[in-house]
Amino acid sequence: MKEVTIDYALRATWQAVAKMYNEEAKEFDSTMAVGFTLLSIDPKKGTPSTALGPKMGMEATSLSRILKSMEEKGLIQRKPNPNDGRGVLIHLTDFGLQKRKDSKDVVLRFNSVVQENVSEQQLDSFFKVMKTINNLIAEKKIHIKETTN
Repeated sequence: MKEVTIDYALRATWQAVAKMYNEEAKEFDSTMAVGFTLLSIDPKKGTPSTALGPKMGMEATSLSRILKSMEEKGLIQRKPNPNDGRGVLIHLTDFGLQKRKDSKDVVLRFNSVVQENVSEQQLDSFFKVMKTINNLIAEKKIHIKETTN
């Protein structure tokens, strides 16, 4: 491909980041998905299980598998939601809090290294572009169906 498309650059970069995070996670006997889930759970109040999927942009079936695995490893506990009799809150165990800190440290280290190598102006532009792309997708301005005769 002579010219790199925007979606190719996004996908290739995300795949490289995901691979890097998974390699880091192996050092902690974990995965990127588990680390991301740990970071998405409120460490003090817990998080409703129904709120986690949308918060993470993940399908319920994938999230259910991750949560089951995390529960088996002793990272989380499921407790009844006092505000919703049918709901469940996901709480981090002490071990989960420790692993959450490990995950947070890896993410902060990634951010720090990028910030050391990319100017503030470049990062501002990057975030503006990402926001624009997300808005275009949310407003359904990218995939416009053409009518055929």
